[in-house]
Amino acid sequence: MATSPQNPASGNGQPQQGFVGRVGHLNDSAHQLLDEARSTFEDLGSAIDLRGRVDRHPYAMVVAALGMGYVLGGGLFSGLTFRLLSLGVRLAAIPLVKNQLLGMAEAAVSGFAGGDHGDDVPSPS
Repeated sequence: MATSPQNPASGNGQPQQGFVGRVGHLNDSAHQLLDEARSTFEDLGSAIDLRGRVDRHPYAMVVAALGMGYVLGGGLFSGLTFRLLSLGVRLAAIPLVKNQLLGMAEAAVSGFAGGDHGDDVPSPS
């Protein structure tokens, strides 16, 4: 491989490309990366059937998009998120506490009405 003054050999023995050659190589690399990214997103979209989900559940997908934007926007570790999570935990605990209280009340009422009217206790007279 002969080198010319216009194209001197670089340190690895390959002729150096000119500025235009480098720009052309970068352009080709960018197009290849864009094509690969596009095909990856198309494969991902067809795998999760994104268009079908949007058609079937448009409001749920809007909520999902808002949630993703909130998380990606840095809202995950904010005071608002802490308050919302604590409210959610409280609201989720209400049915559990209600069931426990109703069970205890039913047991107390059945204990009073179950025939244990103090027959075993001697009368004061």
